[in-house]
Amino acid sequence: MGNTGSDSWVRVYRQVPGGSRLFCFPHAGGAASYFHPWSRSAPGDVEVLALQYPGRQDRAGEPHVRTIADLADRIHAAIRPLLAEPFAFFGHSMGAILAFEVACRIAREQGTGPAHLFVSGRRAPSLVRHEELHRAGTSALVAEMRALGGTDPRVLADEELLDLVLPTIRADYTAIETYRFDSAPPLSCDITAMVGDGDPKASVDDAAAWSRHTLGRFDLRIFPGDHFYLEDCRAGVLDVIASVLSRARQDAGRG
Repeated sequence: MGNTGSDSWVRVYRQVPGGSRLFCFPHAGGAASYFHPWSRSAPGDVEVLALQYPGRQDRAGEPHVRTIADLADRIHAAIRPLLAEPFAFFGHSMGAILAFEVACRIAREQGTGPAHLFVSGRRAPSLVRHEELHRAGTSALVAEMRALGGTDPRVLADEELLDLVLPTIRADYTAIETYRFDSAPPLSCDITAMVGDGDPKASVDDAAAWSRHTLGRFDLRIFPGDHFYLEDCRAGVLDVIASVLSRARQDAGRG
């Protein structure tokens, strides 16, 4: 495991020379370490990298970024040197929007984007809902975290730990709830949308609407579970990713 770049935006959890490079974008309140288990479970030809946003874990002393646009700009700048090899993006929840926005920036700059975009647990960017949980009190935020899962219950029960994580949660919710899609043209890369069949934050129809954002192939995969279905369905999610990336390599070889 290692960091790349002086600003520590990227964690490289598995290096696979010549493999498929997969950048993973965490959910609101999440950290790069959420994807560390993927490095042990992913197929041998998938290189797992994860984004570490400011304001958490070893970047706890840095100011939070409170807009998706600013965060996407900074991620794009940080990973630009790592894009010489074929790469793909995976993002869950807020991370899905960030992965999409960074892919749009790369496409505008380079004329092409990732080999594939995997989006999980999030409605399409073009679907707008008015949400203001970032303005709510602590009890409402904790209730949301408890309902969605994905946060260790011991953290929610410990006031000192809550004091440490709530600023990050609130900043991330501010970023994603104030995000508005800017009508960027559809991406040329293929998109696979994944969703839990009981996700209270993203319905199957919400996930299907990602088809509007690609000129390439679109695939919708539905898993059993709620917003954090990918914890119980990790093997299935990684199987989908491995299959898609293998096909992408084959297509590129024929090209």
